Amino acid sequence: MNKYHLFETDRLWIRPTTEEDADFILEIFNSPKALRFIGDRKIRTKDDALAFIRNRTLKQFTELGYGNYTVVTKGEGAKVGVCGLYKRPGLELVDIGYALLPEQEGKGYAIEASRAVQQAAKEVFGLDKLCAITHPENGASGRLLEKLGLKKMDQRQLPGVEGLSDYYES
Repeated sequence: MNKYHLFETDRLWIRPTTEEDADFILEIFNSPKALRFIGDRKIRTKDDALAFIRNRTLKQFTELGYGNYTVVTKGEGAKVGVCGLYKRPGLELVDIGYALLPEQEGKGYAIEASRAVQQAAKEVFGLDKLCAITHPENGASGRLLEKLGLKKMDQRQLPGVEGLSDYYES
């Protein structure tokens, strides 16, 4: 997988998600906040996680060169979250998104990883504008997006997403 970009910050490695991350993907997408704010991806088993990685993550990396990255601490090598650039149905712009394990929240990892991915979007992938979507009740995510310089534009109904999502653009 080394043909794809790896990014780093002072504290983090941000590397492409691969099949070796299946157990982590299973855990993170079944955390209470992920289920509430991102939605149920129907990842119930390690095989489901492998299929998700193969059919979505690796497929997007192959097609576009970017996708979902696993966020790993430099010191301990602990997988703490995901952050990435996503081409989503119903969105014209590429979407920046992130999720952390509950026990890793409040340590600044989401903003640190998101800033690195946002910078890579522009400098490496030539994406001048990004968008983001959040659940209307996820105030912390909205504040993080505003710190990244994105502005709330409106609410949108997206394919496969229950209810309206707050929509942001840079």
